[in-house]
Amino acid sequence: MAEVVVHIYDVTNTGSDKTNNTILQINRIFKDGIGLGGIFHSAIQVYGNDEWSYGYCEQGTGVFRCPSSKNPMYTYREKIVLGRTDCTIFMVNQIFRELTREWPGHTYDLLSRNCNHFCDVLCDRLGVPKLPGWVNRFAQAGDTALEVAETTAMRLKQAKTELLSASKVAYRFLSNVTSSVTNSTNGSPQQPGTVNNSDNGNLRIQGTWLKGMLNTSKPSTSTEIENKDEDANHDSEVLQFQQQP
Repeated sequence: MAEVVVHIYDVTNTGSDKTNNTILQINRIFKDGIGLGGIFHSAIQVYGNDEWSYGYCEQGTGVFRCPSSKNPMYTYREKIVLGRTDCTIFMVNQIFRELTREWPGHTYDLLSRNCNHFCDVLCDRLGVPKLPGWVNRFAQAGDTALEVAETTAMRLKQAKTELLSASKVAYRFLSNVTSSVTNSTNGSPQQPGTVNNSDNGNLRIQGTWLKGMLNTSKPSTSTEIENKDEDANHDSEVLQFQQQP
């Protein structure tokens, strides 16, 4: 059985000393101070003196190796023994060949497919525990926030569509009620769904009320332009309905 070790680095390859120092401060406060997490790079060592990790590149695989704890791009922090694997060195080499094909460099994503995700997958195939939660907690939080934002935007759009449909049904219902009352009062035949000139004022009030209800429910988001287009289409339908003979 071979020991599996994860090497943890502070991410200090931004090209700016000020930014690098800020990241080090963040890691000291959030990891060393309160144990929440930070901005880290990780790599796995098993069989031999090299560590394996993953990063971005435009072409080819993103999987690479270097001497353990010697990655020149980052500031070394610590190592953690994750356990021991039952895989033979032959099996481990086969795993690395598979991951080299499965993790091309251009698919790298800071929030959802970074070096820490790669190490988790590698640990799973080696049969040892995954990285401690604090190593990749910031990326996971960012990914979750992005997913929640996208889901919320989709639900707001769906709610707007449903409200527009409901307002159209309500408008037609109110128009038919007005027509029926008018026919009963005047005793004159009138086609269902048509409107007399004397009722135009009432219908305009109803239309204004419905439009106000839509404007009240409209969220102040990046979809405002799209919502205005939908309201314009609704107003056009109302105008066409009033002009029917």
